[in-house]
Amino acid sequence: MRRIAFCTVNTALTAAVAASTLLVPATSASAAPASGDRAAGVAADSVAATCKSRSRNHIVRKYYRGPEFYTLRCGTKSWGWKHIKARHGWNKTMDKKISTAIWSGSPNGRGGFSTYTNTCPRIEKFRTIIGTPAGKKDLLTAYKVDKPAVVAQC
Repeated sequence: MRRIAFCTVNTALTAAVAASTLLVPATSASAAPASGDRAAGVAADSVAATCKSRSRNHIVRKYYRGPEFYTLRCGTKSWGWKHIKARHGWNKTMDKKISTAIWSGSPNGRGGFSTYTNTCPRIEKFRTIIGTPAGKKDLLTAYKVDKPAVVAQC
């Protein structure tokens, strides 16, 4: 009887593990748009049209870091998508850099995540800052780091 119970439990655990893997995002740098339209968060024109008719708190993108996500809202001239577009530019490359920094970057001590060169010492290439008046997990800004800070030798 013990052998049958073990097999049943083992089979149930195997099925649970298999089912849970289906819930993990399929891509490594997963960024899904807030709506069902997959192109809604990528092109500047479509985001601009969305933000023109929506409030500053409207979510235009979701960026994932494991099971957690961080949102990009329409925002204002000082935070969110409108800020990033006006100050740093917006295109598919910017969207991908934000996604990569949040998904696989390192915490940067500024409330966000950054990507770094694979050198010694590491040099910061791209930075995101999280936290806005609308929410603690909202993207404030994102930009290419032009002048890397001096870091200690390896």
